[in-house]
Amino acid sequence: MRLCVMDFRHRGSPAALAGRLASAVPGPDGGGAEAAVTVLYQAHALGLVRLAYVMLGDRAGAEDVVQEAFGGLYRRWDQLADKGRALQYVRSSVLNGCRSALRRPRHADVDGVPQPAAASAEAAALTSEERREVMRALRRLPDRQREVLVLRFYLDEPEAEIARVMGISQSTVRSTAHRALVKLGHLLGETR
Repeated sequence: MRLCVMDFRHRGSPAALAGRLASAVPGPDGGGAEAAVTVLYQAHALGLVRLAYVMLGDRAGAEDVVQEAFGGLYRRWDQLADKGRALQYVRSSVLNGCRSALRRPRHADVDGVPQPAAASAEAAALTSEERREVMRALRRLPDRQREVLVLRFYLDEPEAEIARVMGISQSTVRSTAHRALVKLGHLLGETR
């Protein structure tokens, strides 16, 4: 399986992705895992790397977590009860991989966040510092709070999906997000 050399440029609509995935799902002969996982990888790997990067703050670590999640999907493809939910399986695997990586001792603190082009050097410096400050504050939140905020505001996932991925109720998602935003505001020194 060649996951590292995939092309991320064409994502297509969700309906087109579903069609491509359905055509790649194994038939009675049992083949097709590589094609199906490749379709998912091409459509979602970049976004999942970004998710893992926000959680970990380390690009190489984020890429490793995502690569391992897709490798696990490929190895377990024949055991999936609902192959249409493969993306949710991978997303959950990425979050679990991030949790595991965060439990391991860190060797270096990486605060670099990719920056869009700025109007001036001063604006770029301010924007860069603000982003680093927000990322540092986000990483200081408890794991559950950080995960809810990333899924809610970075990936724009609905509460129902966040609840399903994290194994908590929708009301817990709402209350956790509220507490996380209050704490994040406190860490950033904001007053109401």
